[in-house]
Amino acid sequence: MLDLTRLPESELSAFVARQPWFRAHGREGAEARVLEATFVHTVSPLLAIALVAIATERGLNELYQLPVGLRPEFDRAHLAAAIASLDGWTAYDALADPDLAYELVDLVRTEASAHTDVSAVDFHALQGPDALPPPGSADLRAIGEGHSNTSVVVGEELVLKVYRRLAPGINPELELLRFLTEHGFENAPALLGSFEHSGRQIDATLGILTRFVPAECDGWTFALSSLGGDPSRFLARLERLGEVTGSMHVLLASDSSDPSFAAEEPSAESLALVAATLDEEIETVFGHLPESEVLEPIAGRGEEVRERLRVLSRMTGRGRVIRHHGNFHLGDLLWTGSDWIVLDFEGPPDRSMAERRRKRSPLRDVASMLRSFAYAASATVLAGGGQPPEGWEEQARENFLRGYFAVVEPSGFIPGGAAGAGQLLEIFELEKAVDELRHELEVRPEWLSIPVAAIERLLAEPPAE
Repeated sequence: MLDLTRLPESELSAFVARQPWFRAHGREGAEARVLEATFVHTVSPLLAIALVAIATERGLNELYQLPVGLRPEFDRAHLAAAIASLDGWTAYDALADPDLAYELVDLVRTEASAHTDVSAVDFHALQGPDALPPPGSADLRAIGEGHSNTSVVVGEELVLKVYRRLAPGINPELELLRFLTEHGFENAPALLGSFEHSGRQIDATLGILTRFVPAECDGWTFALSSLGGDPSRFLARLERLGEVTGSMHVLLASDSSDPSFAAEEPSAESLALVAATLDEEIETVFGHLPESEVLEPIAGRGEEVRERLRVLSRMTGRGRVIRHHGNFHLGDLLWTGSDWIVLDFEGPPDRSMAERRRKRSPLRDVASMLRSFAYAASATVLAGGGQPPEGWEEQARENFLRGYFAVVEPSGFIPGGAAGAGQLLEIFELEKAVDELRHELEVRPEWLSIPVAAIERLLAEPPAE
């Protein structure tokens, strides 16, 4: 077979720099090279799973997955996704090719396996081969590029999600969707299959296959369009969103026979680890704040933030910890027209797999969604859409929390229910706002005012009892 490690590095680097799934997207100086490639389809068009090492001038050294299609150079159908020429073949991003996207689906259906001297790529049909359609061609359309993945709809039946930025270990999305599917949770896409890499470079989940769920729009679009038209339409659906979130949390804590999905009391060691992680994050963010008028309200206040967050390690009655979504916001939801569907369980892509899989308070998800309501209100103003109706964010919070605690209070894993959750929610909202500040400093400085306002407000309020 072709030796993809010989792909011209200058052309590969230029291709990678343009991709939205590359962490340093749009920046100069990326250096990419293929470390290894496993061919999983050996009839033209060829298909290989390549592992690409990428280094940048900012010191990032990361491993990415690139499904590579190869056609003879005279076949220029996928020129827009071309990477480079090699030995009379054109190499291109295979996810731009419906034939190869469906080939990946068929490899899952047949539970195929491909090997080289140093690695293997294995495909699994998690509900059995009969749950997937037979071989053939299908229409293909992208449904948005994530910051670390690519998802495409295949034949309006399936969603193929490929993880671009790789980290060692099983992806939490595979674990969580498998558990939710096996236990009949109807508010997330059913998991149908997966594929993985094992070998010298890394052992990692490469991608998953799920049922396609038709929807009107995602939650973020629903919120913004509602704010620009009929705010009550979105607000009226938030109690149901709270119920769905609560049902998800109760189920993820329900299996006492499975250590991965049993609720636990937080240990002193786990709390110390959380505190150390927060300390490091605060030092990273507040120790290097640039001079800016928008940052003045929080400049020099890192120690105040640290002290507020340290309260978590000293609290009693914090409730149990469980597996949770980990990056829960309106963009991770679909509104079908009648109900909510939860997506994207992989957690923050810039965190290690161990951190993403760690059990934490379910209120971290709740706080993250509350912050998403604040973002929607602020984004409307920043986009020139005018001020949200008076009390909109407060009503959104109230409706969501009412639905959530109606479901989770009987479970008992949040002591005191809604009445006792105030202090924890404030702590987790502040934690989330610090993470938002870090993110906006890196990629979207024009939105810095949103986390700054949250941090300033939370520091000004007396701690909840």
